[in-house]
Amino acid sequence: MNRQTKQQQVAELHDKLKRAKAVFLADFRGMNVEQATMLRNELRAAAIEYKVAKNTLLELASKETDKESLSPHYAGPTAIAFSYDDPVAAAKVLSKFAKTQANTFKLKAGVLSGKPITVSDIQALADLPSREVLIAKLLGTINAPVANFVGVLAAVPGSFVRALNAIKVQKEGN
Repeated sequence: MNRQTKQQQVAELHDKLKRAKAVFLADFRGMNVEQATMLRNELRAAAIEYKVAKNTLLELASKETDKESLSPHYAGPTAIAFSYDDPVAAAKVLSKFAKTQANTFKLKAGVLSGKPITVSDIQALADLPSREVLIAKLLGTINAPVANFVGVLAAVPGSFVRALNAIKVQKEGN
């Protein structure tokens, strides 16, 4: 690889590192093509970008970004996953794959919103419900008091109508 190509790759990686909300590093030593293709397809479906890069280029690219704390983990074969939208989705896919392919794919570390996270933090992030589920739970919680209040308000006129109906039935019976 010539110098110009390396500079271009560093600039591209630097831009991706700056834009990403979360970045995850993994060691893919021993993975075969079929496993790598399967992982890439799963990540692509979750809108996660996955690249294999040289450690020296990653180190240069991460300078002056909030992902600089990943530098100690740039050793051995390094794959990097960029999440621009939903970090939980990326953590779910990567941690699931790491569990099923434990002897060939190992998570190293990550950065979430500028803060370094460990493998156990990535696992905890993967165990969270998806963003949509959390939003649905929040909306359900917000909606519950309103729904109960409407039910109470509807019950008052309903009770009044039933009482009037009982009086009417009683008077018709006499």
